[in-house]
Amino acid sequence: MRKDEVKCEVFLDTSSLVKLYHREDDTAIVETIFKEFAVKTVFLSELTKIEFTSTIWKKVRVQQIGELTAKEIIVNFESDISKFTFIPIHTAIVEQARNLINRYGINGLRTLDSLQLSTAIYLKNQANLFVTSDKLLNSFFVNESLPTYNPLF
Repeated sequence: MRKDEVKCEVFLDTSSLVKLYHREDDTAIVETIFKEFAVKTVFLSELTKIEFTSTIWKKVRVQQIGELTAKEIIVNFESDISKFTFIPIHTAIVEQARNLINRYGINGLRTLDSLQLSTAIYLKNQANLFVTSDKLLNSFFVNESLPTYNPLF
């Protein structure tokens, strides 16, 4: 069976999702997933709606992009929202995130990434590929036995 025949249920964190809307050095890695696999569902944490917008405006603040470009990117993302399956940040995810901070905080796990990781763990039996462009978060995905894809790590 070819890779593009395998139905793929993918969890993307914000760092990887942004690359689909704004070209960065490793954008091609994220795009490869959509070229090589038959992606059926893209799961995102509800948190991603906020993080995505914040990340784009940070790119304006650090002068990577202009304000008009930022607005276009945000409009494009908002027009695509119905294509994604958002996972609400409910009590179980928050409690799991607290536990993950206790386990991995000493290794650098921070608040928002703990919520992304907790959401990924929540989806462990629904998604079959977990993608982040954050090296540290990827290491936590691996520690939690989540199948990951990023040839750079």
